[in-house]
Amino acid sequence: MRRYREKASDVKIEILAAVQLSLTIVNDANHEVNRICLGAGNIHHMSAQNSKKPFSMIREFHLADWFTLGNAICGTAAIFSMISYVQTGVVRHVYFACALVLAALVFDVVDGRVARWREKSSVMGRELDSLADVISFGVAPAMIGYGLGMQGLFDRIILGYFVACGVSRLARYNVTAEALSAGAGKVTFFEGTPIPTSFLLVCLLAVASWLGAIGEHLWFGNLMIGGHVLHPLTLVFGVSGSLMISRIRIPKL
Repeated sequence: MRRYREKASDVKIEILAAVQLSLTIVNDANHEVNRICLGAGNIHHMSAQNSKKPFSMIREFHLADWFTLGNAICGTAAIFSMISYVQTGVVRHVYFACALVLAALVFDVVDGRVARWREKSSVMGRELDSLADVISFGVAPAMIGYGLGMQGLFDRIILGYFVACGVSRLARYNVTAEALSAGAGKVTFFEGTPIPTSFLLVCLLAVASWLGAIGEHLWFGNLMIGGHVLHPLTLVFGVSGSLMISRIRIPKL
């Protein structure tokens, strides 16, 4: 009787071992199936991406995005005009540059109105708008100031600071836009002056060019500090940049 009990116990152990082995095999099979399915899904996703038509990114642009590109193109053309002025000394290139910044401002206003009119906007459009603004209202005004005579070491530092403030202002807006909208879907106020306000500096420099107050004749002359030149007029760029990164709240019209 004891021998039969031992045999039965051995049989139970063998059955349990067989069941455990079967479960292990099933689990391994499931893992392998999941891995194959995941790989097939990735391949399908990659093939879907590769099957996109050429210039698919351009096809995804909304109408407002094309106006934003117009903004960027005008800002770039303004920089080119100032380079032409530095090379030739012909003042009309300064007027062209200032007029192109004005055109960029028009495009910047229109793209927002078009986006609201068509009720179509995207994250890509917002980022595109920020990049265009950096060119047209950050780099271009600084380039106009530099070309008109703000070329001392301290002038360059202030102009660089101005551009850096503009970039920081736009980055902060992109990050906090949702919070500033208070769930209404629309930003009701600006925190810090918007970067397009630098157009006022462009207007000031256009008047200076018209009156011949450029180069060595810049308003307020120049100062020698530590053997390096500072034109006091450049400080308006520093003030403008500081206002951009300030916490001043300006109602959005």
